[in-house]
Amino acid sequence: MRVLLVEDSDRLRRSVSHGLRQAGFAVDTAIDGEDGLHLARTENYDAIVLDIMLPKIDGLAVLQKMRNAGKDTHVLLLTARDTVADRVTGLRAGADDYLVKPFAFEELLARVEALVRRQHQNKQPRIRVGPLEINTAARTVERGHVRITLSPREYSLLEFLAMRRGQVVSRTEIEAHIYDMQADLMSNVVDSAVCALRKKIDDVDKPSLIMTRRGMGYILQENAS
Repeated sequence: MRVLLVEDSDRLRRSVSHGLRQAGFAVDTAIDGEDGLHLARTENYDAIVLDIMLPKIDGLAVLQKMRNAGKDTHVLLLTARDTVADRVTGLRAGADDYLVKPFAFEELLARVEALVRRQHQNKQPRIRVGPLEINTAARTVERGHVRITLSPREYSLLEFLAMRRGQVVSRTEIEAHIYDMQADLMSNVVDSAVCALRKKIDDVDKPSLIMTRRGMGYILQENAS
């Protein structure tokens, strides 16, 4: 899944982006509200982490302009302000969640994961697709109670397909949601990633859980046949 982090503190931006990447997220960053607004408007994100006190355009203004432009990406506001009035102002401006600095990274991660689930209309942390059980909170995958070891990128791909299970997902959508702007993508990167994932999640004696729809993309099937 792909996250935008808009934070002007170099230390905090580096530490949070590093932690999110370690957890398997693709992360784009911006250091001021102007750049953050541009990215929020032009790119597709599964969640946005947005500081309120930003240079050029403050976070609340960024949020309001996003919503006015029709962007419904779920947003977690970061702020040093801890009054009820501040929280109410942020939520009424269109925020989906609110986290006060200083915070534990584990809490931020849990809140981002929850926003991603809500963005894709999956409130439960466990997703079952055929023989697979995907735990989006623990970021684990099991098949028949046997743990499958996936790389962070492989997990992100499976999670995204699982969030859209039963639907055809194009290669362009996959690129937009599991790779950040720094990724140097080759033309066959998605096909190669799907191939590697199939080798880990499929039963060799049964059809693949991920079906290719030529010219359209891929679909993670509820029931392989």
